[in-house]
Amino acid sequence: MGQVTATVELPAAPEKVWAEFSNPNNFEKWLTIHTKWKDEVPAEFSKGAQAAEVVTMLGMPNTINWTVEEYDAPNKLVISGTGMAGVQSTFTLSVDANGEGSTATIVAEFTGQMIVGALGKAVEKDAKAQLDASLEKFSALVA
Repeated sequence: MGQVTATVELPAAPEKVWAEFSNPNNFEKWLTIHTKWKDEVPAEFSKGAQAAEVVTMLGMPNTINWTVEEYDAPNKLVISGTGMAGVQSTFTLSVDANGEGSTATIVAEFTGQMIVGALGKAVEKDAKAQLDASLEKFSALVA
């Protein structure tokens, strides 16, 4: 199992951050692993909602069929899904008040028979770089 965390402090109010962070139609603006949605997605996620997304990691596209496991606006979104070769992913996006601004965090977990050894470490390294770059882009989006 691999797990990575990326966090960014933002000068925006938690509600503004949440509105951008949890909107699947904005993923193309900031989430670097997002390639495209396979189908239409809702304007806003809700618990039990499903969506198929093509993500690219380590230069390889993979379709993940996501299900929203938890939706606690304006604080936390948890989506989990399964992609090629049975790789399972869980992404937790959270927003916390931080003084007059906010802290946005993404925790990504990967499990499966392929996520072991050197490949598992490569996935973790790529995921960390991608999530850090994503939050940098996200910071510019909400600034």
